[in-house]
Amino acid sequence: MTVQDVDRASFVQEWQEWHRQKEAVLSDPHGFLAITSLRWLTERPTRFEDAPGAWSSTADGVVVELDEGEEITLDDQPVRGRHDFGVLAERSSVYVGWGDAVIEVAKRGGNDIVRPRHPGNPLRTAFTRTPAYEPDPRWVRPGRFLPFDSPRAVTVGAAVEGLEHVYDSPGRVEFELDGEHYRLTAFNGRTPGALMVLFTDKTSGVTTYAANRSLQIAAPDTEGRVTIDFNRAANLPCAYTDLATCPLPPTENRLPVAIETGEKIPLERGGRA
Repeated sequence: MTVQDVDRASFVQEWQEWHRQKEAVLSDPHGFLAITSLRWLTERPTRFEDAPGAWSSTADGVVVELDEGEEITLDDQPVRGRHDFGVLAERSSVYVGWGDAVIEVAKRGGNDIVRPRHPGNPLRTAFTRTPAYEPDPRWVRPGRFLPFDSPRAVTVGAAVEGLEHVYDSPGRVEFELDGEHYRLTAFNGRTPGALMVLFTDKTSGVTTYAANRSLQIAAPDTEGRVTIDFNRAANLPCAYTDLATCPLPPTENRLPVAIETGEKIPLERGGRA
């Protein structure tokens, strides 16, 4: 076995572990596949068949009014009667327990929502795996981060028609593929300095999910250099369920080339194994 064989084997193992962890989060008993409904709250207190209490969105934030005998848990403490969650920050979530279910209370696109998550949801219990291209080091591309003078607010669409998201973009990342240069608008990633890009390409709607894929990029080095590993182009929750409010890519992130790597159309959406 050559050194290249060993390196490739290690590369594939690392990708497989990344993919395994991502699948585990997705199919967790209270992960996105467990969501049974997406409820848009209004001023009128409303009850839902898959959640306890009557829920409303007020000027002071989200409120739930629990009937006698109803109970939820928040931070492992029992909650009865009326509870005020306060005004939630955009893209934040609060999770409360109800039996073996979890009720997500959140704000998306300026709207207060409730999303019950039940472990027995058929979408979760029937889940097997997400098909993906075989990982290939060819798709690991060197790139460069081009920061803006100051972050720019970028408005993008959402998987839910009529909804919009606003993200701060610290800059763009550029890379080369087959002799052509491309630039992608980046948003802030999961850790300080890290980046995230949303994109589509010529495989979108053919072998990969039509609306979007996401890619996490580690923080640039002191020279602005980044590594873009398209093997880790990942589906967002909206690729599996209509009960997600995922953002869509900015127009400039629609690549005119086929990125034939990363996760494919989920089996739940008609994808092929």
